[in-house]
Amino acid sequence: MSDANLVEIFSSVQGEGTYVGTSTLFVRFGGCDLRCGWCDSPHTWKPAEECRLERSPGSGLFRVVANPVPLEDAIAAAEALGLADHRFASLTGGEPLLQPGAVRALAKALRARGPLLHLETHGIATEALEAVIDVVDVVSMDWKLASDVRREGHRARDAEESFHVEHERFLRVAKRAPEVVVKVVVTPASRHTELDEMARRVAGVDPDIPLVIQPVTPCGTTSEAPGAEQLLAWTTRLQAELRDVRLIPQTHKLLGAL
Repeated sequence: MSDANLVEIFSSVQGEGTYVGTSTLFVRFGGCDLRCGWCDSPHTWKPAEECRLERSPGSGLFRVVANPVPLEDAIAAAEALGLADHRFASLTGGEPLLQPGAVRALAKALRARGPLLHLETHGIATEALEAVIDVVDVVSMDWKLASDVRREGHRARDAEESFHVEHERFLRVAKRAPEVVVKVVVTPASRHTELDEMARRVAGVDPDIPLVIQPVTPCGTTSEAPGAEQLLAWTTRLQAELRDVRLIPQTHKLLGAL
């Protein structure tokens, strides 16, 4: 079993998506190759020097270990938090699929101890997903909008640079998992045209795939969320293409949880 660059391991409840409110053991990976203007965890963009391991569930008290973390130690830390008592173990980031070997090894080990495996991903690392899809129960993929997201190393967002083709390719592989959900963060800068293109491509894979519209929690370079009228209009618009569209905020932000 190899090592992984991890940011933290902690116990909480799922704060977003279709399983909001469910007990979840989180393993957060370090490193990401996208730059979202509204990102609430920019400290995960680069590999971390240290990893925080929660001492007891929900305590917010951590001990710190150096990276990379041996996967045996990560599994032991998860078990110390009552891993088997959680409905899900969530691999999140950062972007976990930048470390597919570690994702596969951890997914297999954590699932074998009880919880379902939930993979949180930016939805463009298709080859890495191919290597782990058989050990994942739920793929929760973001659909990034170029109005608010750029690639690592690009100085500015490019309205003409979309992620649609990569996301559609990724989604076709993600469909092999028992469950897949698409989430899209919307901001005042989000455009009708990019949301329409997203809906068309998701429907082309399967119009029954759940789509979660997630109003941005103001953070980073985004200072406000879209208003209720705009959010309801987008919900109606996307329902013209997709059968299961849900408007769900980041509830962990409302609760002040991790």
